[in-house]
Amino acid sequence: MITRAEGAYLGALRAFQEPMLDLLHRRYAPLVVSLLSLVFTPERPTVPVAEAHTEIGDALDQLRAQGHEFNADGTRAIPLGSARELCRQWSDVGWLKRQIVDGDIEVYQLSAHAVGALEVAGRAGGARSRVSESRVRTLLDAVERLAQDADPDVAVRMARLQTQIDRLQAELVRLDRGGEVDEVDDDELLEEAENVLHLVRELPADFARVAESIKAMQRDVVTALRQDERPSGDVLREYLERGEQVMTTTPEGRAFAGALRLIGDPQRIDELSLQLDTVLRHRFTGRLPNQQRTELRDIGRRIEQGVAEVIKAQRQASHVITTQVRNHDPLRDRQVDELLREVMISFQAWMPATRRGQEVDPLRRLPVADVAHLRQSTSDLSPPQPPAPLQTADDGADTDLEDGAREWGGPHYAELREHLASFAGAAGGNGDGDVGRADLAEVFRAAPESIRRPVDLLGLLELADHQGMTETDEVAVVEAIRPDGTRRRFAFGGVTVRTGPDAEQDTDTDTDTEQDAKLDTERRTKDYAHE
Repeated sequence: MITRAEGAYLGALRAFQEPMLDLLHRRYAPLVVSLLSLVFTPERPTVPVAEAHTEIGDALDQLRAQGHEFNADGTRAIPLGSARELCRQWSDVGWLKRQIVDGDIEVYQLSAHAVGALEVAGRAGGARSRVSESRVRTLLDAVERLAQDADPDVAVRMARLQTQIDRLQAELVRLDRGGEVDEVDDDELLEEAENVLHLVRELPADFARVAESIKAMQRDVVTALRQDERPSGDVLREYLERGEQVMTTTPEGRAFAGALRLIGDPQRIDELSLQLDTVLRHRFTGRLPNQQRTELRDIGRRIEQGVAEVIKAQRQASHVITTQVRNHDPLRDRQVDELLREVMISFQAWMPATRRGQEVDPLRRLPVADVAHLRQSTSDLSPPQPPAPLQTADDGADTDLEDGAREWGGPHYAELREHLASFAGAAGGNGDGDVGRADLAEVFRAAPESIRRPVDLLGLLELADHQGMTETDEVAVVEAIRPDGTRRRFAFGGVTVRTGPDAEQDTDTDTDTEQDAKLDTERRTKDYAHE
């Protein structure tokens, strides 16, 4: 059975094994805290690697020049080595994190434990916190909100709200009757300002812990996807559930959720800025050190920076996981893991047998694969036999093709003109030079099927126009026959055409035009037949 003393001692051991306290109890912790607080500020949460090495190197030179290299008892206060080596050591023990931003820029960033350690050191080295009315009021308000949230009784909630309304109403009536606002003493205002600063100093470490928890989930998800022991859907579902729990089950997650609600309301941000301006204009702020006044002024900006850091970590985790899911190749991942494992085993076997500064023989060429036999001949790429010759068509096929294509060609002007003349003679021409008129629809209906195509109707209208046609008020309907035997009905305005010797004479002047049209139609028909 564990005694009270043993339990307290084990609890203290576990507390001091926490990374934050472990960092503060290292040998050169004062130097690390001072240098990191100079390089990393709320306005500068990340620093490029080269700039950090330069600034830390300059600070080390200044400290050595001022005689701070050794303590009073003769022990070394500043370790040996360059700034690059010290930063690498700090990264190994957990003070710093190295990451790539903007594609190709490597930067340093404080870890969540380092942020907490700097805050603890800052509070210990600053003004000592003391019990004050502001601190007690904050505690009482927190207990009251906890009681309200824990008690779901509607009647109790309504009574509590009514009490608050009555108290505020009484204060409003008092002021309306000419009452004065009670002026708060400067010492009390100073205590409240210190309490606000105490609360604000906790936020950066909370935000950093939320961001690191998201990155830890990202590493776990990528590792699970690489191992390929569970379906990808189960792994992603677990990641989403853990992402929701981070914002609800941890203190830093709840702090971030509250800050996110604050940032998401522009009115709250404006109110916060106005309230801070009011505080900074008061005379009691003159008693605050410059650093505390700056912290008061930058409260809103520090909240925005913390929220932006967490959102950036979420976006980066989503991008990494999405890329892993899209490019996931279990076989390749296993091969890479096996190769890295072999490298680590080789290092473990090689390191004990070597000493510092020992030369290593470089690998001047890659090993060559031991292949027993290579194929010396290839298959014949030429085809086994030539293709069969193309068949030539006989002359009769070209003639049939030409005749068939002509049937689908333009109007047969010669046959139409002969039919129009024969129709006029059969309709009662006396041969004495009388000129008569014939209905174009009747002329088309009396034509043989070979010249009763739809295109021949257009050709007949063209001939009628040349010979002199007259439009009537009637609507004529005719039936045309296509070369394939299908029939189509066409309607057009009634037309009569002149017939007789004079009509033939009138058409003499248009003979060249008709001949040209006929030749053009025949030429196009032949071209179509050859194609």
